[in-house]
Amino acid sequence: MNEAVEAGVLYVVATPIGNRADISQRALAVLGGVDLIAAEDTRHSGRLLQHYHIERQILALHEHNERQRAAEVVTRLQQGQSVALISDAGTPLISDPGYHLVRLAREAGIKVVPVPGPNAMIAALSAAGLPSDRFIFEGFLPSKSAARQKRLQALADEPRTLIFYEAPHRLLETLGDMVAVFGAQRHVVLARELSKTFETIKGAPAGELLAWVGGDPDQQKGEMVLLVKGREATDSEEVSAEARRILKILLDELPLSQASALAAKITGSKKKPLYQLGLTLGSGNP
Repeated sequence: MNEAVEAGVLYVVATPIGNRADISQRALAVLGGVDLIAAEDTRHSGRLLQHYHIERQILALHEHNERQRAAEVVTRLQQGQSVALISDAGTPLISDPGYHLVRLAREAGIKVVPVPGPNAMIAALSAAGLPSDRFIFEGFLPSKSAARQKRLQALADEPRTLIFYEAPHRLLETLGDMVAVFGAQRHVVLARELSKTFETIKGAPAGELLAWVGGDPDQQKGEMVLLVKGREATDSEEVSAEARRILKILLDELPLSQASALAAKITGSKKKPLYQLGLTLGSGNP
């Protein structure tokens, strides 16, 4: 057996999202060494394997048959076969099949090894110019506008960067719903056809981006990632609950300017948000 693989191990292998050269040497070694490759689309993955002259048995494992096929794959793993799980593109399980197989394998005590590599969400985030220290991946939004707007509304006050996948035929509708829910000025980035010939990464206020995409049919084709800047807190919202409590106590004894300065010193908060909060609390004594 190839030194890159172990018997009875499930490998979760990331494959290119567009440019075939993005596949790792380790991924190629694993795919060339396992006994079985479980693929989302055997014809699609077959072309990738053929390109790299990899000949292995391929089993179809997709969203419609995964629950049934997972048990079969686990049985093979228990018999000592090595298996690689791949999706059509990118990292398996990220808005792709594989969760049930991985869960069942781990429950059976089978070793599961990730072979990391391309991922559209992370690739888009790395080039979007949006805050990347904290973010949320929401996958695909609901296909119906009412449900989509409801989901977006639930995320409207989220301060972290929001990341979505979207189908090309729903792109304009989704951008329109984002304008309706988030407002026309919320910054949105469209990352399209990443690593492919017609790659596009365009950021603009939601209203402008909607008009730009609507005026260019070519931007409504291909694989889409949408990234939305999180909602920025107002000055008063930046005040912690503890700082707010202390400020209220101090305002009973001190003028607002002194109370906000002392509260800032005690809590380590900024004075300006505390001063602004004091104004909203009804203190008329500056």
